[in-house]
Amino acid sequence: MFTPKYPPQDTAPAPATVQTPAVQAPAPAVPVAAPASNRPTVQLTPGSALGLAAGGGAVVLVVGAVLVSMLLAVAITAISVAVTAVVLRFLITDLRKGH
Repeated sequence: MFTPKYPPQDTAPAPATVQTPAVQAPAPAVPVAAPASNRPTVQLTPGSALGLAAGGGAVVLVVGAVLVSMLLAVAITAISVAVTAVVLRFLITDLRKGH
């Protein structure tokens, strides 16, 4: 039940090792080219970059407006609850004085 689950074993063949004599100096590292990607590259033109920035700004403004309106709704609700509590307290005090 509580046995660990390991990822499957890697089935790639082991890399070939080059054996060099012990006396020989190590060979300099040769840079290996990165494999070519099949994904298309995205190139931004100045117009598309400007459109992307304008779209991001619009999203920030919309999210800000929604958050401010939610905060305003909470504030209005809190004020109305406080006013209701004061009115009820006044009515209860007035009823107790009357009897």
